[in-house]
Amino acid sequence: MKLTAKNIHPLPSHVAIVPDGNGRWAQKHGFSRVHGHREGVLNMLRMIQYINAYPIKYVTFYGFSTENWNRPEPEVQGLFDLVEEFVTQHLDEIHQKNIKISHIGRWNGLPSNLQNAIQKAVAHTANNSGMTLNIAWNYGGRAEIVDAVTKYVKNENKPQQLDEKTFANYLYTAGMPDVDLLIRTGNETRLSNFLIWQTAYSEYYFTKVLWPDFGKRDIEKALLEYSKRNRRFGGL
Repeated sequence: MKLTAKNIHPLPSHVAIVPDGNGRWAQKHGFSRVHGHREGVLNMLRMIQYINAYPIKYVTFYGFSTENWNRPEPEVQGLFDLVEEFVTQHLDEIHQKNIKISHIGRWNGLPSNLQNAIQKAVAHTANNSGMTLNIAWNYGGRAEIVDAVTKYVKNENKPQQLDEKTFANYLYTAGMPDVDLLIRTGNETRLSNFLIWQTAYSEYYFTKVLWPDFGKRDIEKALLEYSKRNRRFGGL
């Protein structure tokens, strides 16, 4: 049976993906790590197209973490170049699909040309009403919470009573629902400081498949597995 939005129910509103395994995929095939990341970026485009066929409103990709700065400089620069290339070359294609691009993470430290490319993409797609594509670049879950506290403290008109709902308005994902389904590829079973506030009650789906090999059937399996979960949010 062909899996579609009609026979997978319920579907998540917000899917977060940790696309792990690019380096190991490259090593397995005798390529450089940067080549592996290139294949991973190309697969991200394919995955956006797959997911966009479903009525899933939000998708967040973990692109570059605040800890990834510890990687070798050539690899970091290669990642920057690939993302700038991806945003520049595929912006019109994404825009034509009515997808809205959003950046979550810290701007400081990123090369100015990469900042400009991402900001252009965000502005160009700002009025789109389809799926929102969050690119988590220079992102860390703990850093996000620190930044949210800083914004709250600096806000002269802040509410005196701070609760979880109010605090969420200071996060990078303000106005978006929490993550329903978190997918991590590459046989790793940890969050790695990704959306730690937003995934408090997420369903997790871990797979051994390396990200460049993660395809249409794999995302279908993840969505089907999610549809079978009984989400109780602490209740019976």
